[in-house]
Amino acid sequence: MTRHDLLEDIAFDMNSILIGDAHAPSVMVQAQRLVVKVGSSLVTNEGRGIDAQAIATWAAEIAALRDLGREIVVVSSGAVAEGMKRLSWVRRPQSMQDLQAAAAVGQMGLAQVYETEFRRFGLQTAQILLTHEDLADRTRYLNARSTLTRLIELGVIPIINENDTVVTDEIKVGDNDTLAALVTNLIEADALVILTDQAGLYTADPRSHPDARLLSRVKAGDPRLEAMAGGAGSLIGKGGMLTKVLAARRAASAGAHTIVASGRESKVLQRLAGGEMIGTSFIADTAKLTARKQWIADQLQLRGALVLDAGALKALLRDGKSLLPIGVSEVQGDFARGDVVACLSQAGAEVGRGLINYASSEARRIIGKPSSEIESLLGFVEEPELIHRSNLVITDPNDS
Repeated sequence: MTRHDLLEDIAFDMNSILIGDAHAPSVMVQAQRLVVKVGSSLVTNEGRGIDAQAIATWAAEIAALRDLGREIVVVSSGAVAEGMKRLSWVRRPQSMQDLQAAAAVGQMGLAQVYETEFRRFGLQTAQILLTHEDLADRTRYLNARSTLTRLIELGVIPIINENDTVVTDEIKVGDNDTLAALVTNLIEADALVILTDQAGLYTADPRSHPDARLLSRVKAGDPRLEAMAGGAGSLIGKGGMLTKVLAARRAASAGAHTIVASGRESKVLQRLAGGEMIGTSFIADTAKLTARKQWIADQLQLRGALVLDAGALKALLRDGKSLLPIGVSEVQGDFARGDVVACLSQAGAEVGRGLINYASSEARRIIGKPSSEIESLLGFVEEPELIHRSNLVITDPNDS
């Protein structure tokens, strides 16, 4: 279905997207561990430099939540925007060198303001800079998880940002909405709150469609939401509403709910924690994955792909079985044993991903064959499966 078709379907029956009671208590009421993401336009007052007063306001709210026993991790944009201001650049730079320079300049001021404002409430902060490579490597992933968990236990507020000063196209997460979802899954948070300059997700862009409706409670992962949210961000930030919808879908894969709300609402975090419905709630209906499977699901850059036939699709999606060589019709890309690869339908849609038991050169020699022939074809047998079920995550159970 094309984006145009999805938009027509949405216009036909808007009520089908909303779920539950719009006046139900906020999902934050029961959330013990929270990730709060603050966008660039809020942190930097629409690009005019770091807004210390705004950060002071959120520090006060987070301190109040801490008094209620909540555990908080902050993902903050703003380093590049602050660097742009200090360097007198009007538009976000395009070259990697300029982005890294702006981030390096701006990160100093951003960290200083967070430390100063949180200290007023007796709270210590810690700066954590991550790249996708830190989360893609299993050992570094576990180290990051352990560090963040220990900081939370010590009562420290981690302030997380992407490490733009060293990031490259190959290792970047890309935007802080996605980073916030990855962090949510990394620390097994109960909810992700994305504070932005918009009131939430509307049926259309409210700046050009005055009749657009704000959606209160929706199911995370509904593809119609992505169709509605298409569009770019501002000159200051990198993400738009689409990155927030996709972040909510990613967080939901770990069983975490997401709220997208305006960061300019008075005491927005405290009101959400008190049960008030503000913005758009993306409800997760997925059971939490094991830590190992969550790591697999959160890989942004896959090493290759396997194209499955109809029988293999049924075995994975309906029967919950492992992926055998006989059910694979094509191997794409170059990968090593132990890499994360995608499982694709014949139409090219990703239905799952997992840790591969054979290198791509070996996999090409055994696909379409029964497992009993692996030894004669390769001269050895690592495993009878290409991907064992315990190392396999279904990413789209509705595909067929």
